[in-house]
Amino acid sequence: IDSLTDVVRAGKLENDDKILGVSFSSAMHSLIAFDKDWKPLTRVITWADGRAFKYSEQLKESGVGQEIYSKTGTPIHPMAPLSKLLWLKNEQQDIYKKCKHFLGIKEYIFHRLFKTNKMDISIASGTGLFNIFNLDWDQQALQITGLSKDQLPTPVEPYEIERGMSKEYAKVIGIPVDTPFIYGAGDGPLSNLGVNAIQPGVAAVTIGTSGAIRVVTDKPKIDPKGRTFTYALDRNHWVVGGPVNNGGDVFRWARDNLFDAEKSTAALLGIDSYDLLTEIASKVPAGADGLLFHPYLGGERAPIWDANARGSFFGLTHYHTRAHMVRAVLEGIIFNIYMVALALE
Repeated sequence: IDSLTDVVRAGKLENDDKILGVSFSSAMHSLIAFDKDWKPLTRVITWADGRAFKYSEQLKESGVGQEIYSKTGTPIHPMAPLSKLLWLKNEQQDIYKKCKHFLGIKEYIFHRLFKTNKMDISIASGTGLFNIFNLDWDQQALQITGLSKDQLPTPVEPYEIERGMSKEYAKVIGIPVDTPFIYGAGDGPLSNLGVNAIQPGVAAVTIGTSGAIRVVTDKPKIDPKGRTFTYALDRNHWVVGGPVNNGGDVFRWARDNLFDAEKSTAALLGIDSYDLLTEIASKVPAGADGLLFHPYLGGERAPIWDANARGSFFGLTHYHTRAHMVRAVLEGIIFNIYMVALALE
């Protein structure tokens, strides 16, 4: 709400100016459990939460995971609400028994504003519970988690519109009560739209805290090896790709743990510390003179989908310096994304 209020104030609407609509994306794979009165029973469990690792592995080993992936397009991994629900069911039984509703973060915002219980098909397609071929909650996934359809939100198009928000929120934000709110889609699919990477064969690469590479197709595509996801942008556009856990956060780890002095120097000089590290890395030849870095500090999603993966430097010798190490870190991040690109090809 604070951010929406800031946007409205920054816009300085005058005279006959008006806000035509509000829409936004959110991170995918989040999960919040609610009781029958819509009181939250959990905090937001995000994609980065790995506590469901054991249950993801059990699904994979049984073969059931591949069956579900072939219908939902969501790789079996602790990131997915499918696995999170199994963790709640088995390890948080007191909470699980009280749960009557499950939403993600974006749907919760709509619920607070409009008292709705809906989820756009883009976010739904990242839950591991949604059949991307019939655009409805998958019966096998529901059976495994022990849920009924009425515990999950109603799937809607990304173009679904809500009007008539709570007056108290409309007043705080500073917009008319009847301002249309459009459900929108997930952050990954919308990033392809945002950079206009929606034509066949055009890939979008994003590297923030994590990273991803994605392409858009006109129908769902399932990888027989389970390396990539398929999420909806809308029912006619499907985003196929792979997310990596380890992007800019790994670069930050290298800065904070290997280049503390340079970080302080950059602050004193008023320059960006990452730019300084990139300049240091550029002095080392490609390949970092044989030093390799596996960037799996936070486990990994695509392409190996192993939440228990760990990072390492390989080939370290007396010859190598910190400059080699930061070069290897950057190359490790990029080559991991390149592995996802090869899977897409």
